[in-house]
Amino acid sequence: MSDHPSIPAPAIGVLLTNLGTPDAAEAGAVRRYLAEFLVDRRVVELPPILWKPILHAVILRTRPKKTARAYAQIWTGEGSPLAAITRAQSVALQDAFGPDVIVDYAMRYGRPAISDRLAALKAQGCERILIAPLYPQYCAATTATANDAAFAALAGMRWQPALRTLPPYYDDPAYIDALAQSVRTNVAALDFVPDALVASFHGMPVRTLELGDPYHCHCVKTARLLGEALEQELILCFQSRFGKAKWLEPATDTTLAALPARGVKRVAIVAPGFSADCVETLEEIAIRGRKTFLAAGGTHFASLACLNASPPGITMLKTLVSRQLEGWISYP
Repeated sequence: MSDHPSIPAPAIGVLLTNLGTPDAAEAGAVRRYLAEFLVDRRVVELPPILWKPILHAVILRTRPKKTARAYAQIWTGEGSPLAAITRAQSVALQDAFGPDVIVDYAMRYGRPAISDRLAALKAQGCERILIAPLYPQYCAATTATANDAAFAALAGMRWQPALRTLPPYYDDPAYIDALAQSVRTNVAALDFVPDALVASFHGMPVRTLELGDPYHCHCVKTARLLGEALEQELILCFQSRFGKAKWLEPATDTTLAALPARGVKRVAIVAPGFSADCVETLEEIAIRGRKTFLAAGGTHFASLACLNASPPGITMLKTLVSRQLEGWISYP
């Protein structure tokens, strides 16, 4: 037909996804972000009839200003570190898989939205798309909700692309090797020798473990394998507690406060569960964690960088993504 709409050449898409971030380090932007984040039933599993009054009457009235102050301490000329780093990761991978593979990025909450970037990839001819949640350890509140958003976007498409998802990679040799390389490099650059290495993962309510979420087990295995690779036992803990529920322990803040009394005066802390530095690593650990440790009698503290868009991190992502693209693309 002469009036048939033009169809782009077939392509393959890779969509890196991460949690998300406010558009600005100010209370209004944080409130909009939290309003989207904290209504996700994967994140807060309380019945809406109980949770919504608390969210709207208390949390969205009090938390945005405090959280905005935390973001303001780490905001950069490129905006949110999490968004800037995830963008850099996608750029670094853009030509890694051949001319027919388009790499993009999106956020589960905030912008760029997963639905928008999936639509953009489809418009560019992507008939097959790999959704790659950048969460090494599987959790329903992170990996699953990112996939939920992708599946929901496809539900509104008449011509759906074929979809694959990146599985958790908490014990993948490529991931453990990248972590070990990064830790060795960062520790070697310090002006002190740590007495101990702490591995801090994002916390989750204990109830999620009891309901069958494998997240805790994945974190424990990552810490064990990283310790074996470094030939050093790691101190495992969990950060970012929220609300009154019982959370995974030991907690990072109480662990840091207790270490000096045990003779650990010099510490380095790594956050293996975060693929990119963000408010939880740059403010909660590097700023507040430092204050907690030094106030308790510690003398030296270092927060090690996440893998980010470092050479070991990008090499790892190339390996993981290439594996999932097998059968879709041919390698020479």
